[in-house]
Amino acid sequence: MNICVIGTGYVGLVVGTCLAEMGNNVTCVDNDTHKLAMLSKGEIPIYEPGLKELVLRNSSERRLEFSSDLGNAVRNAQVVYIAVGTPQGDDGSADLTAVRHVARVIGENLSDGYTVVVNKSTVPVGTGDAVRSIISEYSSGCGQFNVVSNPEFLKEGCAIDDFMRPDRIIIGTDSERASEIMQYLYAPLVRTEKPILFMDIRSAEMSKYAANAFLSTKISFINEVANLCEHLGADINHVRRGVGSDSRIGFKFLFPGVGYGGSCFPKDVKALHSMGLEVGYEARILNAVDQVNSDQKKLIGTKILRYFGGDLSGRTIAVWGLAFKPQTDDMREAPSLVLIQQLLSAGATVKVFDPVAMDEARKYLDPGVQYALNSFSAIENADALALVTEWNEFRRPDLSRMARLMRGRAVFDGRNIYDTRALEEVGLEHFCVGRTRS
Repeated sequence: MNICVIGTGYVGLVVGTCLAEMGNNVTCVDNDTHKLAMLSKGEIPIYEPGLKELVLRNSSERRLEFSSDLGNAVRNAQVVYIAVGTPQGDDGSADLTAVRHVARVIGENLSDGYTVVVNKSTVPVGTGDAVRSIISEYSSGCGQFNVVSNPEFLKEGCAIDDFMRPDRIIIGTDSERASEIMQYLYAPLVRTEKPILFMDIRSAEMSKYAANAFLSTKISFINEVANLCEHLGADINHVRRGVGSDSRIGFKFLFPGVGYGGSCFPKDVKALHSMGLEVGYEARILNAVDQVNSDQKKLIGTKILRYFGGDLSGRTIAVWGLAFKPQTDDMREAPSLVLIQQLLSAGATVKVFDPVAMDEARKYLDPGVQYALNSFSAIENADALALVTEWNEFRRPDLSRMARLMRGRAVFDGRNIYDTRALEEVGLEHFCVGRTRS
């Protein structure tokens, strides 16, 4: 099948590459010529495990190509995916400028046959109707088409596996013809009997926001409980096990820490809240989820300031982990950004290390931040260590070596991954999330 994917950001590049891996002929289109030049040479502008190998293989086998000629790619495609950005506006709503623009270009370049236009971008409820209207307006009746909502559920760090082995695939459409084509396209991915769920377009659009909002709620909820545990003398490690063992609740996303970040959860919670306000409904839970998360990002910084009496002048604080989660270099809305700004504002010298996100972090961090060559050089002569992102290499470090290298004794564990007794045996103090010791 000939497929056009508009946008080579995180979603578009993963989706286009995986569709090519399934045997389709895919053209990924972007207006960023620098990015296209990189991709044509097999250089990947984002970090996603396994993606580079798939891009190289499918490019060499001529199933995957990159182009700036959107009109030509649309005319030659049976299925056109819209995977452009929908950034957050000042009022929290999603900016649909790029979606509207590509809808117009699609309309102007429809083939004489039949085209399925698939909205893969995360868009407000009702966008499918708007896209259909724009395409109809600019197509002048040439060519037949249907618009489909097909929200993505890709987790950064394991996006390829999520696409190839999905929990479910959601297809929003009112067209039987479009349903048959999407069923045929995705059939190889659901041989394990995972469902393809067909529904109306608006319900499909809402499903994406509802899923991300619910996962965000679980994170803010367990963080709220962890904060209560500190005040009430309970241990969140025990509480989490007691709660998560309930099959109705489960353990996924039930880990206390320094809050969520990334390109999806913060933006989508705000966008869904904004959608409610537009129709006269205030989604109070969503507002609380967002506020709890904003406060949680300040938690470790507050603990460090309290430990040192509120003044970090002359202090060196090491930070392990910058990306918002492991297995990605994504710094968008990363909790580390809030922490580091707190430390700098209090007069600290900040030394950081992340296995992947160092280059990306330079775009976001103050020029005064020091970048270490590895995790241990970051803590050398540091007065304290803050663990922010739980990369595997941080989980079982040489504690004796840590104690020898650090000038101070305090380890602020923003992900609760260390054993308190093990740290104390080498003379280190352990401060974590949701335990009275903190």
